[in-house]
This record gives sequence, structure tokens and C-alpha cells, in this order.
Amino acid sequence: MKRTPDTHEANSELTDYSVRLGYRLRDLRRERGLSQESVAQRAHIALYTYQKFEKGESKPGTPMNPTLHTLLSLAWVFDLDVTDLLDFDGRGAGSGAAGDGENGGDA
Repeated sequence: MKRTPDTHEANSELTDYSVRLGYRLRDLRRERGLSQESVAQRAHIALYTYQKFEKGESKPGTPMNPTLHTLLSLAWVFDLDVTDLLDFDGRGAGSGAAGDGENGGDA
């Protein structure tokens, strides 16, 4: 029988994912020598919004929930495919550590 996650468990997973994505955004920005302001301007989002995203939030205490358009814009700023932007497990970004450069493989 397939188990359905309860609301608390689902919120916990969303919060964890949001924080890890926030680390990924921060690490990519730092690796490229960009300011938060320049990333926000290039992605056509408010600086405050981008700053909250790097914290894994959309509003204080609320996990981030960016639109597809925003994710695509951020991927464009970092010169990545959106799937690469969201693939932070292999880089160790969830631990807060900077990645080791480019992932090898599929071109």
C-alpha cells in the first residue's frame, strides 16, 4: 500500500529543498563573481526576492516557490539549463559548500 506523506512531512521536504536550492543559487552567484543585485537585474526580479531565494524563502518563514519563468530566467543568468540549475545534489550545495566546478558528462 502506497503511503501518502502527511502535511508536516511534505512541508519539511519543501523547506529542505528550498534551502538547498538557495545554497545552489548563492554558490553559483559567488562562483561567477556576481552580486545579488546583478543576478536580480539580469533575471528581471526584485533584489529583495532574489535575496530571499538565496535564504530558501519567498516570505520570511515561508519556503520559496519560484515560478517556472523565474527558474528559467535564473538558469539563463547562470548560463545553465534549468535542469542543471535544479541538480544540486551532485555538487554538495545542500551542505552549503561550494561545488567543485562543472559536472562532467552529457553535453
